[in-house]
Amino acid sequence: MDKPHPSRKQEGRTRFLASLAFACVVTAVPAQALAVIALSHAEALRIGKKIWLNECNGTVAGLTTWNEGEDFASLGIGHFIWYPKGKRGPFEESFPKLVSFMSSRGAKLPKLLLGAGELPCPWNSRAEFFQARQTTEMKQLRQFLADTVDLQAEFMVNRLETALPKMLDEAALTDREDVRRQFERVAGAPQGRYALVDYVNFKGEGVLHTERYRGQGWGLLQVLEGMTQSDRGPGAVEEFSRSARAVLTRRVQNAPAERNESRWLSGWIHRLNSYTRR
Repeated sequence: MDKPHPSRKQEGRTRFLASLAFACVVTAVPAQALAVIALSHAEALRIGKKIWLNECNGTVAGLTTWNEGEDFASLGIGHFIWYPKGKRGPFEESFPKLVSFMSSRGAKLPKLLLGAGELPCPWNSRAEFFQARQTTEMKQLRQFLADTVDLQAEFMVNRLETALPKMLDEAALTDREDVRRQFERVAGAPQGRYALVDYVNFKGEGVLHTERYRGQGWGLLQVLEGMTQSDRGPGAVEEFSRSARAVLTRRVQNAPAERNESRWLSGWIHRLNSYTRR
């Protein structure tokens, strides 16, 4: 799906993830706008596996995908976008960032991905991609992605780490405090942390003007802007899911007819419903 961050061995990586925590500090709003979410290694991995289920039905085969009607490969548990040479769409390219991130964490990259932080996707079309599905290179890529679920989860958590400052910079001055408050409401619930990590990787932060139809975005910012309540716990996650459903329904209504995005809406809503299931 559309989505727009010192070398260590595996045991060092586990120690890092075991104490994984992040703080989003925003200078554009008052000093109290400090959102802290602490994720243990187990919780980050649990979230990563749920996202793998959302994107790939939890299968290894689904880790290397090229969806019909799209001009990019979708790779890994988060279906991170990788554009071929000369192609750029409105959606943020995330796979090269993931590769660079995993390399910095000490992951041993397969030959295909050496230099992938700068190189384009080697397959130029969906047809080429499917012709290569049983090649040695593709099999090695799938195995690498299956072996690095923890790093991919960490990458997605890190993306959320930087999301709040970006969203507050994009939001109107009068809306920034409400956006921050809604973010913290959702983040205060365990299911909410999963919802935030999943949605920002699923549909982006909502700050790119290229990711809009008729001037209206569909990212995390737009979901938070659609929330109005103040209760904490499960109620906050339920409202987040409802707001996301409204935002994505509006996206489909605004989308160019040739994209036929209505074919995806039921699957998107099914995914949003997982936010409120334990």
